[in-house]
Amino acid sequence: MNSFSSKMTKITLVLLTLLTLQGCVTALVIGTVGAAMIANDRRTTAAQLEDEGIEIKANQLIAADPQINKHTNLSIISYNRTLLAIGQAPNEMLRDKAIKLLKQIPNVTRLHNQIRIGNPSKISTRTHDSWLTTKIKTAMASDNSFPYSHIKIVTENSEVFLLGLVSEVEANKATEIARNIDGVTKVTKAFEYQ
Repeated sequence: MNSFSSKMTKITLVLLTLLTLQGCVTALVIGTVGAAMIANDRRTTAAQLEDEGIEIKANQLIAADPQINKHTNLSIISYNRTLLAIGQAPNEMLRDKAIKLLKQIPNVTRLHNQIRIGNPSKISTRTHDSWLTTKIKTAMASDNSFPYSHIKIVTENSEVFLLGLVSEVEANKATEIARNIDGVTKVTKAFEYQ
């Protein structure tokens, strides 16, 4: 079975599973979007599921610690077993404690600690970050020189983090586009090169 047939079989299985859920219209929409993401992702389906499991485990560990849960604003992203920890902690002790918890998660190959010392970001900052991510995605989508759908974009406090399984050419192009978006203060590459 070739790679395309294998992906289409997996997409079909995902869609059929979702259609058996209540709320078929919602399931169809979610399934279609999810299937498109699976088909365009360079990670294997198993790697995608493993990344989801890593993120769930990371969020459970953070939520289970009362001090970290109450006093920090953290986001944990896993891409091909590379863990990106971003957000704010009020002091080094809580940041280091969070990183120590994250290092306990099995199957993580790399951990990018990008947790900044400071107060949790405000809702207005998070809204602005979402807007910046949208602007970057739009700019990448309108540039036909590389497959932007293989790049995960995360923005935190106007800093942009780029993840994905990419070539150096794709990484450089994505970085160039992100750096030239008005409002972006810094771009950090957390790519895995093919």
